[in-house]
Amino acid sequence: MAGLGMSMDWSDRRVLITGHTGFKGSWLSHWLLRREAEVFGLSLAPGTTPALFDQLELADRLDHRIGDIRTPGLVAERVAEVQPDAIFHLAAQPLVLRSYADPIETWGSNVMGTLHVLDAARRLTRPCALVVITTDKVYENREWPHAYREPDRLGGHDPYSASKAATELVVASHARAFLKDGPVRLATARAGNVIGGGDWAENRILPDLARALAAGMPLALRNPAAIRPWQHVLDPLFGYMAMAERMLAGRVVPEAVNFGPEPADLAPVRRLVEIALEHWPGTWQDASDPEAPREAGRLTLSIELARATLGWAPRWGLKDAVAHSIAWYRGVHEGEDPVALTDAQITAFEAGAG
Repeated sequence: MAGLGMSMDWSDRRVLITGHTGFKGSWLSHWLLRREAEVFGLSLAPGTTPALFDQLELADRLDHRIGDIRTPGLVAERVAEVQPDAIFHLAAQPLVLRSYADPIETWGSNVMGTLHVLDAARRLTRPCALVVITTDKVYENREWPHAYREPDRLGGHDPYSASKAATELVVASHARAFLKDGPVRLATARAGNVIGGGDWAENRILPDLARALAAGMPLALRNPAAIRPWQHVLDPLFGYMAMAERMLAGRVVPEAVNFGPEPADLAPVRRLVEIALEHWPGTWQDASDPEAPREAGRLTLSIELARATLGWAPRWGLKDAVAHSIAWYRGVHEGEDPVALTDAQITAFEAGAG
């Protein structure tokens, strides 16, 4: 892993992942298990059928605990029990459209759930790196043509974005009020639109496309012109681990760091789909609805701070990210082993292969 800038030996490190049953949490759990970490989880049960967590058989391979981060006593008990070297806080309500349908759940999970994790972590008496994962949507989006940088103003039109911006404020306050001189190091990671095999959520482009292709149906795109910072899931996960490694080594990490693609890889939704269809032929149709709940038309991130402070840069550009993602979905559809597919992609990523 030296070529990726990952030098820490994760073997026997105790790692707590909230949201370990989700898409990103499952990829992160699998990767850390490959690196011989002791992985502990706290999460709701998988929310999709199928679920990557089940496809990777993770319930039998890590210390798996079902629980709701909105329950403070449960979170405190789990953190105290694990005594982690690192915490990756991914548990959240992650969908924009769902946040319109249930804003109370969204704010409860994303803000209060995070506060429960922070409050439990501040009671640790041993060194611990705490990485809170938020989103690229924390910025007050003014549809600017330039990329958003970490000091830019936070905000959010929809309940999901607003709750994640509020989460950033909670984390910053907690760091200054309670963790400044303690053993717990804390930072947030703002990742762009993440793609990869095993995401089965509703109203996400590649999962919707994979389902349509498997069924021999055209994909209905609700916002084909929207520009997003697409990146393969392994790229931000690599960044999260790099942040934790740096904190555990006693080195300075910015309070918040963006992770996204290179500027040349920004692309509209339709381009993402067109690349995918080169690897699994099918069709799509424009299903734009002017009455649909508002979503941002353009959103891009500056990754210069991650590059300068962590030595991080995305390993897979847009074409590689889409190719690997759609290969995973097609392989599983055609009967290949999800574990073997996931392992092969992590191995290729670690080797720097496209």
